[in-house]
Amino acid sequence: MFRTRALLRSIKPLGDRVLVRRAAKETQTAGGIIIPVDNAKDPNEGEVVSVGAGERDMSGTLHAVSLSVGDKVLLPAYGGTEVKIGEDEMFLFRESEILGKFE
Repeated sequence: MFRTRALLRSIKPLGDRVLVRRAAKETQTAGGIIIPVDNAKDPNEGEVVSVGAGERDMSGTLHAVSLSVGDKVLLPAYGGTEVKIGEDEMFLFRESEILGKFE
């Protein structure tokens, strides 16, 4: 069936979806207290890995996604679809679900 190796596959999101890799969990506070990885919060920021072509409106006009690969973005606390490729854990979001872009 689909027996391709994870390293050879890549994902191109469809429509206005954006593939994001969340930043690593912080395991140490600013005061130096070490937090177990299981208790650490998921970060609300990430890096755009891949971007879809955009969304079409009723007249057929394509509206391109305003994000590009490598952008640092602010993510909602919940949401997105988890995607695992080999050891990498990434999330698919619609462009409208992403809260902002860091400059």
